[in-house]
Amino acid sequence: MTKPLLTLASVSVEFPAVGGLRALTVPAEKRRVQAVAGVSLQVHPGETLAIVGESGSGKTTLARAINGLVPLAGGTVHFDGEALHDRPDWKAVRRRMAMMFQDPAGSLSPRKTVGELILEPFVIHGVPVADPTAKAREMLAVCGLDADFMDRYPHQLSGGQARRVGVARALALDPALVLADEPTAGLDVSIQGEILNLMNRVKAERGLATLIITHNLNILRHIADRIAVMYLGRIVETGPVESILTAPAHPYTHALMAANPEPDPTARHERLILKGETPALNARPSGCEFHPRCPVARTDCARIAPRLETARTGGAVACRYPLEIDETIPA
Repeated sequence: MTKPLLTLASVSVEFPAVGGLRALTVPAEKRRVQAVAGVSLQVHPGETLAIVGESGSGKTTLARAINGLVPLAGGTVHFDGEALHDRPDWKAVRRRMAMMFQDPAGSLSPRKTVGELILEPFVIHGVPVADPTAKAREMLAVCGLDADFMDRYPHQLSGGQARRVGVARALALDPALVLADEPTAGLDVSIQGEILNLMNRVKAERGLATLIITHNLNILRHIADRIAVMYLGRIVETGPVESILTAPAHPYTHALMAANPEPDPTARHERLILKGETPALNARPSGCEFHPRCPVARTDCARIAPRLETARTGGAVACRYPLEIDETIPA
């Protein structure tokens, strides 16, 4: 196994819960909420790690913390052996750690042509390019677009074309890691497949490491090597993609997979609906934070917080009573 390219150790991110004069009337421990709470992960060169979970679970905040867009409240991030926390200058790091944003068209300046957008990272980072036009055409070709897209503007692109331009822009400086936030959001199924094939091809050709944030569980088999499941800002299960998809150990992971729409129209499965709403970050439940919604919770789950421990799936699970391979939980 190669040395990890990205290592997160007990990473936490906090945001103000109240502001202004009202903060003076609130106890200090209630003035901030933890959006990410003690996350530890590793990503190796050439590997794709997918982070999944419900909306508000902290997935995007975690990616933004890795890239230095939000500060850490605790823990450390190491990239290629270098500590990134409290770093005064992120420019050199971001040259090797690209971001693909959720809205491909919205992340592209409407005032710039496609060619200018692809070359913009070179301008921002002060990297000289011997032949800018040739470089822009090269990146378009890598992402499956013709050279005549050079002079188009973002509003002249379809969703799939805008996503390809976003990929070309992210790869322009030949990064070692790409943080991809919902790379297939808003695309129809056929275009999703094209984008996934493109990302897999680039990963194979360049040895690219990728951290993908997604709600679309149907793409995981096609793109991910490992999966990390988040709930209320914590990792509750990690493991190889096939093990997590077919026989998850955590009841929350099981619920996510069971509720996922089945792409086969002839298949019929009972959907598992979790009871209750996701708790607020400033009102975390005691013990296991998932226990109020867990169909198989036991009495001590409300008192004792589980630790992330080795699971039968080949990864780790934070559950005192993990599911067995042939175990089902009530709908």
